[in-house]
Amino acid sequence: MDRSRGIGGVTVDAIIVGSGPGGSTVADILTAAGWSVVIFEKGRNHLIDLEHPYRLADDFSNDEIKFINRHFLGPDPFLEPRTFRTGPEDGDHSFVGDVNSIPSTVGGGGTHADGKVPRFREEDFGLLSTYGPQSGASVADWPLTYADLEPFYADVERRIGVTGDAAANPLAAWRSGPYPMPPGPSMYGAVLSTAAAETLGYHPYPAPGATNSVPYDGRPPCNNCGFCAFFGCPIHAKGDPVAMLQRALMTGNAEIRPETFVSRIRTDGRRATGVDFVGADGVERSMDARYVVVAGGAVETPRLLLLSGFDHPLIGRHLMVHFQTIAAGGFADLRFHAERGRAVTHLHDDALVPDDKSRKAATQAGLPWMRGGIVEHGGPGLPILEAKLYRWGPTHKENMRRSPLRDRLWAFTMQGEDLPVATNRIDLDPTVRDVRGFPVARYTYKPHQHELAASAHHGPRMAAILEAMGAEWTSVVTSPGSIEGPGGRASVDAPMSRHVMGTVRMGEDPATSVADSNGRLHQLPNVVIADSSVFVTSSGYGPTLTLAALAARFATAMVS
Repeated sequence: MDRSRGIGGVTVDAIIVGSGPGGSTVADILTAAGWSVVIFEKGRNHLIDLEHPYRLADDFSNDEIKFINRHFLGPDPFLEPRTFRTGPEDGDHSFVGDVNSIPSTVGGGGTHADGKVPRFREEDFGLLSTYGPQSGASVADWPLTYADLEPFYADVERRIGVTGDAAANPLAAWRSGPYPMPPGPSMYGAVLSTAAAETLGYHPYPAPGATNSVPYDGRPPCNNCGFCAFFGCPIHAKGDPVAMLQRALMTGNAEIRPETFVSRIRTDGRRATGVDFVGADGVERSMDARYVVVAGGAVETPRLLLLSGFDHPLIGRHLMVHFQTIAAGGFADLRFHAERGRAVTHLHDDALVPDDKSRKAATQAGLPWMRGGIVEHGGPGLPILEAKLYRWGPTHKENMRRSPLRDRLWAFTMQGEDLPVATNRIDLDPTVRDVRGFPVARYTYKPHQHELAASAHHGPRMAAILEAMGAEWTSVVTSPGSIEGPGGRASVDAPMSRHVMGTVRMGEDPATSVADSNGRLHQLPNVVIADSSVFVTSSGYGPTLTLAALAARFATAMVS
């Protein structure tokens, strides 16, 4: 096997596997401290000129077919599929293809995100202590508190640039300071849904957003083109990892290697010595490093650990996704123009705070407690997606003009808290391999009764807000889909939330956790996990800001 050297032809201080929000945060901090870093990214580079990092690429565009149908940000599900099953009763798998895939490209999932970056609340780090256990779930406290993480929340908000109003959400955790930027303009539909929600006692607020509202860090403000979710930003106004990767590269201490798949972490006793990788030329090589930082996400990270032969029994266990409940309403006399502006400008957190009604619903479902998740106020898809919904023929043009399933539609999406269950897991599929010949990641996932009961409780309440707005009709669906009624529903498809957590949970006891409170593997202390794999519980908030804050904490500990 060829031996590849890092910067300057010597063993590097750290190899980082993955260039998304976690990996880029670690790279920013380590290079500022003088560490030499090589970042491996299995996807292509469309973000930044690697030779002249002060230049940003202009590969992104407002093109639905390019991003949605042609997998511009990767991965191509035919070349790099994943597999899914609800349990062993399905056999090796029941589906092969796109299973909750996060972009594999320089910048990772940060390039396609619509930019919502809320913090967790204090009780999210102590779910067991606050609410108690749940039968059939491995509910546990995190090995750190909100107060431990708050300085790192503030730090990464400054690094990526976050908009928000610190006084707008009465249910938010305390903050040590204001947001770096004020909120951007509100979507028209969100103005209406906010007013309707307030009449029913909810507390909507401008969503904290990683999208510039004013010029920030040399990048322009958002022009509200509408192509946020699932698209790269053509003008780089989105607070994806571009700023942190730019800074890391401009120190001269970092190198990014795109189209490079890390296939194994090499070890010697209780130390990692480097990695094996396959480049774009298909040749397998290796590189030495003092530290290996794994930031591939909660699916690809356990996959790499398993490909490397690591044998901790909890690797891949406690997979969590956000159980989405989506309430949509159709309006005869309103056009929302939801294809303009950022994908989501407003949220409300009320479903995360148990009240008398939710406690009663929990008791009726046989649960000791129940929580929902943040509720996003937003519109539906873009025009090409809409065009594919209507029957082809003479009525197609008229349907597009009237736009009953886009411009006259408004929706709420609850990112429901998913409890950690040991049988929900990522492992290696025994028969399906990727284009390089390596076993792909296999999901085994079925929702807990908690998620189903919370969805059944909060779905009608979101529909009631739509009715208060004047909706002619409402509909509630979930992802994963389900059948039958509360207490008897079963998952019938793969989750699509793109929020994936757990699988390498952290804690202080090596018997009940894979990594410690600084992200270091108990078995190999110089391997650090810097992504949402280490989450102990999922909360009902988007994971991006929390995983970046954890990465900042872990990188600071490495430097210290």
